[in-house]
Amino acid sequence: MAASTTFVVDDLIDRVDWVAAKAALAADNFDNGRSPEALRLSFVNSQHVAFAWIQDELVGMARLLSDGVGNAFLVDVWSLSTHRRKGIGSALVRHLVEQVPGQHIGLQTDDAQPFYANLGFQIDNDYMWHVSGTYLSNEANR
Repeated sequence: MAASTTFVVDDLIDRVDWVAAKAALAADNFDNGRSPEALRLSFVNSQHVAFAWIQDELVGMARLLSDGVGNAFLVDVWSLSTHRRKGIGSALVRHLVEQVPGQHIGLQTDDAQPFYANLGFQIDNDYMWHVSGTYLSNEANR
């Protein structure tokens, strides 16, 4: 019988080593090109954040943008591939969902629809998007 993985979810941004987090995302094929500082700013500027830890190792993170009234958007949900299917991603999402009662929560995913459906999300094929200028070409990424 495999040993269970004990992890802790918190919202302590100052605990994160952003250079190491960027390296972990890149090694795990989940890096979208933000610098470590831009990655940090993405989380600092979000209304709600969640980090998963096994001892001192960051094994997951996610963030939620919200207007505080009726709409929120879930982004950057990641769990370390070597620790997937152990409840970490689900715990991160549940933690964030609990922060915004009564709000409509949207997200975009290319291939994780079953994961989110198991957490109560519904598919809506009307999603649209637009990038202002060139993606990640801004002050935060200089």
